[in-house]
Amino acid sequence: MKRLLLTAAIAGFATSAFAAPERYTLDASHSQILFSYDHLGYSTTWGMFSGFDGEIMFDQEDPANSSVTVEFPVRSMFTGWEQRFTHFMSEDFFGAGEDEMVTFTSTAIEVTGENTANITGDLTLNGVTNPVTLEATLNQASTHPMQEKPWAGFDATTTLVRSEWGVGNFAPFVSDEVQLQISIEAMQAE
Repeated sequence: MKRLLLTAAIAGFATSAFAAPERYTLDASHSQILFSYDHLGYSTTWGMFSGFDGEIMFDQEDPANSSVTVEFPVRSMFTGWEQRFTHFMSEDFFGAGEDEMVTFTSTAIEVTGENTANITGDLTLNGVTNPVTLEATLNQASTHPMQEKPWAGFDATTTLVRSEWGVGNFAPFVSDEVQLQISIEAMQAE
């Protein structure tokens, strides 16, 4: 009997110790990246990216074992004013073609609290790749009440120095620092 219990305990430990992260895909309709910057000291100007693709390999038991990848076209930027969008896509800033993508791939996750972590990864923007750290919060991981499947929601923030990606025109008058606020939902993949 003791041997049976010991075998069951070892099997349970082995299963939980080697449990693989589960694949989640972003819910494009509820995932946004807001960006803001200081405009000449007069105002805070806002923009947004939405409707993007991504994948989270989510290990709820060991979040440090998770990973995230996201990509979206630069031209999916929404500024709320067509002339600003046109200027951002010009050679003054991105010079972005129709197929130019922004990508983020995590390289490490450091758990900092019960529902918080620092997610470090490589951000490629304007053809330049630099490391970025996102301060992330798990808002909720549960069964979605309408979809009836596992769902997770996260918020994250970071500050970028845009000149590090070659889009620093008009700095420091227009702030070189850009604040990012990220909110995403992801569903367990089928």
